[in-house]
Amino acid sequence: MVRRSFPFVGPLWRAPLSRFTACLLLLVAALIWGSTFVAQKWVAMADQPIGSLAFTGARFLLGGLVVLPLAWRETRNARHRLERRHIIGFVACGLALLLGGWTQQLGIRGTTIGNAGFLTGLYVALVPILAWGLFGQRPHWVVWPTVVVCLAGAWLLTGAELGRLTVGDEWILLCSVFWAFQVTLVGVLVSASGRPLTLACTQFLVTGVLGSLAALFIETPAPAVYAAALGELLWAGCLSAGVAFTLQVVAQRYLHPATAAIIMSAESVFAALAGALILDERMSLVQMAGAALILFAILAVEAVPALDARRTAPRGET
Repeated sequence: MVRRSFPFVGPLWRAPLSRFTACLLLLVAALIWGSTFVAQKWVAMADQPIGSLAFTGARFLLGGLVVLPLAWRETRNARHRLERRHIIGFVACGLALLLGGWTQQLGIRGTTIGNAGFLTGLYVALVPILAWGLFGQRPHWVVWPTVVVCLAGAWLLTGAELGRLTVGDEWILLCSVFWAFQVTLVGVLVSASGRPLTLACTQFLVTGVLGSLAALFIETPAPAVYAAALGELLWAGCLSAGVAFTLQVVAQRYLHPATAAIIMSAESVFAALAGALILDERMSLVQMAGAALILFAILAVEAVPALDARRTAPRGET
C-alpha cells in the first residue's frame, strides 16, 4: 500500500515546502499577527493593565512551551548537532524578539491600531538592506519597487492621515528596527542550521525568561494582572507566538528575507480588517486602496521572479 503525504497533513518541517506553500504559511502568520493588535490594545487599555515587559515575557514564554515538544522531537531526530554559532544566533533572535515585542507593546498604549500597523510595517524597507549589507544576500530587483508600493499601501491604510508622531508612535518606529533584525536573522539562521523548530523555541524561551525576569524588577507585576489578561495572553502567546512565529521560521527557510518581509506586510491589512470586524472600525475607500496596493506588492514579489526564471530557463525545462 502506497502512503501519500500532503504538506498540510504531515509535519510541515519534515519535507521541503514549495514557494507557494511557504508564502501561504506567512500569510496565515500575518493574519494571526494582525488580529493580535486588537488583543494588545485591549491589554494596554485595561483598568489594571499588565506591564509591557510582563506581557511580552509571558506571551513568549507561553509560545515557547507550545513549541517545546516539537523542538525536542526535532532535536532527537536531527542528524547533526548545532554549532556554537547557530546557538549564539538563536539567542540573538530571542533578544531582537524581546526588544521588538517590548517596544511595540509600549508604543501601542499611545497610538492607534492603524498607526501601529503602518509603523511596524516599516521593517519591510529595512530587511533587504540588512540582508544584503550584513550577509550578502542580494534580493531580486523587484523587491525594491515592491517595498515602495508596500509602504505606500500601509500609509493609505492609516487613512493617509498620519499626523505628528506621538511618543507611542516613536516606540513603534523603534520596534520596527528590532523586527527587521529578527526577520533577517531568522532567514539566515534557519537555512544555515536546518532546525526551524529549535530556533523558534529557543528565541521564544530567551524572550520569555529574560522579559519575565526583567519585569519582576522593573514593573513588579502582581499575580492579579496576569489573571486579568489571561485571555489576551493565550491569544498573543499560543496563537501569535507559538503558532504564527513558528510558521514564520518554517516558511523563511525557503524564501529570501526581503521577500518574506513583503509577504508578512499583509499584517497591516489584517490589522485593519480586525479593527473593522472586532472594534467596529469602518474602512474607507482610501484604506481599501491601501490594502489593494499591499496585495499587488505581494503578488508582484512572487510573480516577477517566477516569470524571469521561466524566460531564462533553457528550452525544454519547466
